[in-house]
Amino acid sequence: MQKEKVTAQEVRQRLIGLADEGYREFHGGLLPGTDNIMGVRLPKLRALAKELSQMDWKEWFAASEDVYYEETMLRGLTIAYAKMDYKSRLEYIQRFVPCIRNWAVCDCFCNTLKDAGKHQAEYWEFLEPYFSSDQEYEARFGAVMLLSHFVKREYLDGAISRLESIRQEGYYAKMAVAWALSVYFVAFPREVLEYLQGGHHLDEFTYRKTLQKILESYRVDKETKAIIREMRQKG
Repeated sequence: MQKEKVTAQEVRQRLIGLADEGYREFHGGLLPGTDNIMGVRLPKLRALAKELSQMDWKEWFAASEDVYYEETMLRGLTIAYAKMDYKSRLEYIQRFVPCIRNWAVCDCFCNTLKDAGKHQAEYWEFLEPYFSSDQEYEARFGAVMLLSHFVKREYLDGAISRLESIRQEGYYAKMAVAWALSVYFVAFPREVLEYLQGGHHLDEFTYRKTLQKILESYRVDKETKAIIREMRQKG
């Protein structure tokens, strides 16, 4: 049975109907510099993306001009939800990542790509170029993909090496590295503590933000946080 086609204009009208002015103001405060927010809550975006993923969405995906933040988010979610083989999905991911312009689209997209858990080796290889990217959100994409899908012992050393190789100077790239290292710390405290105490090559900002993220975690015990605080004080 032929799937129903969807146009960019139809999708935009659906989003306009879901918009909430109060939420637009609230969410805008979380995304400084993003001034094209409609104010559609994430659960509604997810529901619409799941609906679109069952339709003939590829023409819309290619034609969308992404005037609004939610249109970009919706395209990413649709890629993640649509049924396709992993090779096709990786091709769509590669096309979509350059469209990412803020941390919210990046992080939500990464978290929703459940395919990465089924095809670990293929995604691991696919991600390699993003760690050396000079684009802020491409570098963040690589880091957030690691913390979302590769917090496993067999990837620990490689993940730390990849995170340390990120040299992109943007705030959101550096914060993603710090966040990822703090997530690995929770899973592998001894190994990551030894790394932070010894042979790391992180810049000062990223190092200190990593320690801060660890201190903010509810999954790190008081004794370990005392060690981290001492490391911060030593600078």
